[in-house]
Amino acid sequence: MIPAVAAPGQESVWNYPRPPRVEPSRSHVVVRFGGEVILDTTHAVRVLETSHPPVYYLPRSDFADGSLIPASGSTFCEYKGVASYLSVSTRDATAQCSAWFYPTPSPGYEQLIDHVALYPGLMDSCEVDGEIVSPQAGGFYGGWITSRVVGPFKGEPGSAGW
Repeated sequence: MIPAVAAPGQESVWNYPRPPRVEPSRSHVVVRFGGEVILDTTHAVRVLETSHPPVYYLPRSDFADGSLIPASGSTFCEYKGVASYLSVSTRDATAQCSAWFYPTPSPGYEQLIDHVALYPGLMDSCEVDGEIVSPQAGGFYGGWITSRVVGPFKGEPGSAGW
């Protein structure tokens, strides 16, 4: 694995820390699902972790009413703690277990309280400052790839041993 060289204005995911860092984002984030805008915010936070594109955590209060529905299941992150899942729903569509949140995140990750992350590949589209996001490969990961980040990214073929 050879990290790509970041051009001016870009970030290399290989310069992100481990354990992950949470930082506020001033970007304009728009999420569309089921033919509707379900979120439009400038109050996201990003989680940055070595080899992963950023995961955007979005204020729960900025989602359209009724678009987040509790779902079964949970997972454990060694850094952030226990995540609970949500389904995303509109009048015309539902994406089961397509979002997650940390009800009681581990110390150091309190900025994630009342924030929700989405799998961008399960939405109609996710945008950061007007740019359509590409989902991180691998199905399990929730990273948001834009032209502002370079990899290679965990989840791509051949990255299982990273």
